[in-house]
Amino acid sequence: MKQQIPNTFRQKLLARETVIGTWLSTASPMLAEVAGVCGYDWLLLDGEHAPNDIPTLTAQLQAINSSSSAAIGRPPVNDQTLIKQYLDIGFYNLLIPFIESGEEAEYAVAATRYPPAGVRGVAGMTRASSYGTEADYFKQVNDHIGVILQIESRAGVEAVEDIVAVDGVDAIFIGPSDLSAAYGYLGQPQHPEVQEAIAHVHKVVAAAGKATGILAVVPDEAAVYIRQGFSFVGVGVDLSVYKNALISLRGRF
Repeated sequence: MKQQIPNTFRQKLLARETVIGTWLSTASPMLAEVAGVCGYDWLLLDGEHAPNDIPTLTAQLQAINSSSSAAIGRPPVNDQTLIKQYLDIGFYNLLIPFIESGEEAEYAVAATRYPPAGVRGVAGMTRASSYGTEADYFKQVNDHIGVILQIESRAGVEAVEDIVAVDGVDAIFIGPSDLSAAYGYLGQPQHPEVQEAIAHVHKVVAAAGKATGILAVVPDEAAVYIRQGFSFVGVGVDLSVYKNALISLRGRF
């Protein structure tokens, strides 16, 4: 597999460089491979809202292995066993959903580090270490795992200062759809109250010197977030792009 030490994507995240990416939710290695040649800074392989499991995620990682895009894995839940599996198949960057406290943030970070820095289980023959052929993998990898935590609830917004202060948290990602639902405006992420919560999270994260991310599939909205200083921005979802292209093509005839 492609060597990811140093993790250049994480370095860009820590430097708050603008990195643009898209969601992969089809569970298709071929479509993942297509996305990989399109030049995005990152591609998120979704295990929360897509029909993905460890074997399908592994196949997609293999498909984009030679691309310049960084792979980000989103497990369905903040679970140390699942996080261990994601890391063992070769993810160096994780987006962990639904974080609501500093304690949950600490739990997530600990799952990504080998002892004594964390609790990640040790296995010698994993894809992550090129099946045991990377001699220095265990010595180096703790310093090269990117951890992005997702805030998408009222409790998460209220705890953002505690969450972002946890050592090992590299960025905060805002889930606008779930956040709008949490504030009583399902399907209305542009509602002023939701936007106020988003702005608050971004202000706190920026003050902590860390990157803020968001998913914004409307180009004009994505541009606004980038101007506001959001540096980790998702601008598309593969299924939506595919659907819209098919509808547009059919409409022409």
